[in-house]
This record gives sequence, structure tokens and C-alpha cells, in this order.
Amino acid sequence: MLGSTDIPRREFLGAVSLAALVSGHMAAADERSGEMIYRQLGRTGERVSAIGLGGYHIGVPADEQESIRLIRSAIDRGINFLDNSWDYMDGKCEVWMGKALRDGYRQKVFLMTKFDGRTKASTAKQIDESLARLQTDHVDLMQFHENIRLEDPDRFFNDGVVDALLEAKKAGKIRYIGFTGHKDPVVHLRMLEMAEAHHFHFDTAQMPLNILDAQFRSFAHQVVPKLVEQKIGVLGMKPMAAGSLPQKGIATGPECLRYALGLPTSVVITGITDQKTLDQAFQAASTFQPFTQAEFSALLVRTREAALSGKYEMFKTTAEADGTSRNPQWMG
Repeated sequence: MLGSTDIPRREFLGAVSLAALVSGHMAAADERSGEMIYRQLGRTGERVSAIGLGGYHIGVPADEQESIRLIRSAIDRGINFLDNSWDYMDGKCEVWMGKALRDGYRQKVFLMTKFDGRTKASTAKQIDESLARLQTDHVDLMQFHENIRLEDPDRFFNDGVVDALLEAKKAGKIRYIGFTGHKDPVVHLRMLEMAEAHHFHFDTAQMPLNILDAQFRSFAHQVVPKLVEQKIGVLGMKPMAAGSLPQKGIATGPECLRYALGLPTSVVITGITDQKTLDQAFQAASTFQPFTQAEFSALLVRTREAALSGKYEMFKTTAEADGTSRNPQWMG
């Protein structure tokens, strides 16, 4: 995609080097409390849970009350970073989360959502709609969703998107600004280059960080070091490669979370749809120890064939996860 070149040996060695350099540092920086560990979010000074609650998956339970119970249980046990998006399930995920955040729960969390607008007007409109659904007067972090095309950074800086965000920030509707994307490290790197050219500092960046990514179009190898250097909070998503890693027997859920937590991530956002996945997330946090370099090297060897095929990270290699491509009207 987009001219990206997969260089397996370089990415393999780069991933090993990355793990060796940062795992010990991140473990030392962790603050443990109860079942959770907490980390700093870039240079914001915010203290966030190393595990974040995925916003899409809270719309999966058939019963709204079960979703609310899971969200509140996650918060009660120590998760304070909540993910969401304006487009998840046509707004249902934000609505359900908004209901869960009543009764004082909003004050306990760092709330993030995303928008799809590619114009000033559509961005401003979606920010206001998200606030209404989430039943709050502000979100802590608003992120530019699906930075997946080479032109997306241009639209962010040249079509009024950044202006709408800065106006919303001035009005107290948002506190921090970030961007997300799941397709190709090249597009993230272009966004960072354009931000530098415009003297703009992102607070966060979100991307897939999983065992397969270490050796294929690797965000961990190509993008994460630049984020660390610029003190931009690293938000990992798809730690289980949209479920394919455990489903195909490539790696277990706990292994997947351990890998992502061992990178210099501020938060690893994972889907929680039931009590089992909720407990698994807390077990991963409470028992977390980074892989040793030997363990990590063995993991790469074991997963190398699956990684290099690209077929298990379909969000990178197909349009399956490209919501804004299937729904161009969302972009305005």
C-alpha cells in the first residue's frame, strides 16, 4: 500500500533492538496500584492506565445494561483510559458509554473519542455530536480518525480540520489532540513530517501494535521511536490483530497484551466484551513483566511466517477496516 516496502530482515532486527532498548525502561517507569499499572501520556503530564477500554467492543454485548456494567467494573478496578469514536456502530458506542459515565464515573476517567471530518465544518459538527452522546461538556482527548491515505495529513492541515480542533480546545470542549490510523507507517510518518512543518505538536498517536506488526509494515519499528523522541503519547490498538492471533492459535491473549505492554506504549487499548476479556486485561496488567530479549526473539521466530504473509493483519492489507473509505460522507 502507498509504496511501502516490507524489508523483513531489517524490521526483524529493528524489532529485536526496539524491545531490548525500551522494555526495561518502560517497566521501570510503571506505577503499580491494585490490579493496574499506570504510565505517563507523552508530555501531557496525565497519568493513564496502561490498559485502555476499547470503545467499539463495548457495543458488542446484546444488552445495554451489560455494557454499562462492564464499563463501570473496568473503571472500578482501575482502568481510567476510555476509547471511542463518533462512527462506532452509528453512535451507539458513544451513547452507551455516556450512560455508563453518569453517577460520577465521568470524573474518574480520561475520555478519548475520534472524529472522521476532513473539513472544518464536519469536524466541528462531529465534536459537538460526540459530546452530546457522551453526556459531557468536554473530552480529554480528541483524535483525527483513520489517517490511512497519503492525502489525509494534507487535509488535516490544509482543509480547516486543525482550525476546528484549536477552536474547540479554546472553548474547553477538548483538552488534547491526536491522530489514529491502521494502514501503513508511511502515512503516520507523513503526518509527523507535516506537523513539524506547521510547528504543531500532537499529544498522542494511535496505531496497531501487535506481535505480527513487529515484522510487517511495522509501526513499532518505524513510527514508535519517533513518537518517543518527540514525547508524543503512544496508543497501541489491535494488540490481538483484531482477534486473529488467538483465534488462529498464533499467540495467546495474554502473550499479545504482554507484547504490547512491553513496547513504549502509554496505553494498550483492547476490546472488552464480557467478563472473561475484562479479567484477562487485568491479569495481563497485574502480572506484567517485559519479555526478555531471548523470549522476544523466540516469539518473533515463532510468528514470523504468519506475520510476513500479511493475511492476519487485514486492516493493513485490505479495505475491510476502512470505515471512511466505505462511508466517504463521514469525511464531509
